[in-house]
Amino acid sequence: MHEPYLAELRALTDPERAIGMHAYHKTDRVYLGLTNPQLNDLTKEWRGALDVPTRVALADALWRTDIFEARLAAAKLLTQARLRPDDEAAWQLIVSWCPDFDSWAIADHACMAGQKRLLADPSRLDEVESWTRSDHMWTRRAALVITLPWTKQNTPKPAELEARDRILGWAARYVTDHQWFVQKAIAWWLRDLSKHDPERTRAFVDQHAAQIKPFARKEALRLLK
Repeated sequence: MHEPYLAELRALTDPERAIGMHAYHKTDRVYLGLTNPQLNDLTKEWRGALDVPTRVALADALWRTDIFEARLAAAKLLTQARLRPDDEAAWQLIVSWCPDFDSWAIADHACMAGQKRLLADPSRLDEVESWTRSDHMWTRRAALVITLPWTKQNTPKPAELEARDRILGWAARYVTDHQWFVQKAIAWWLRDLSKHDPERTRAFVDQHAAQIKPFARKEALRLLK
């Protein structure tokens, strides 16, 4: 079922740009050289024309091609605040992608879709917490990227504040993991939190200053005076 949609992606191939993308992302797979606006335009059209079960099936098929732009398009097909019906099917598909994460761009697009599904049903944080114990670095990292919406409330409700502290607890367990992408994810979460909850941000950094890498500590506090 995905062939007509894949053909639309291939029709926009830019070979020169594809070579540059391959060199930049440093992961061996097919790159077509599409821009993000091109992908946004295509997937917006597809979302408007397809019902949710068909979109989930198409996203699954596109992801399985392992083509860079097809995987981004798969994530974009599911990036929507409300999905009815089959919201659970979309969530489980996104979860199934985690073991395939091997680059920040693909992981981040999938996590953006996952953020919407988490906000729709915060009880799914229980499943995300299991990712923090994964042997797969990209899955551990995804636990922080997919929960970024909990950094953004200025006046969080009690349940939101509880979730915020819960996720900070995950980050606290990560501070001794000195892989660059994990430290960057900690810094990203704290930097976004600093815009809305500077006190918690400073307290976390002060408590874990000896473990956090200097670049991550600097990034976490970058927006605070």
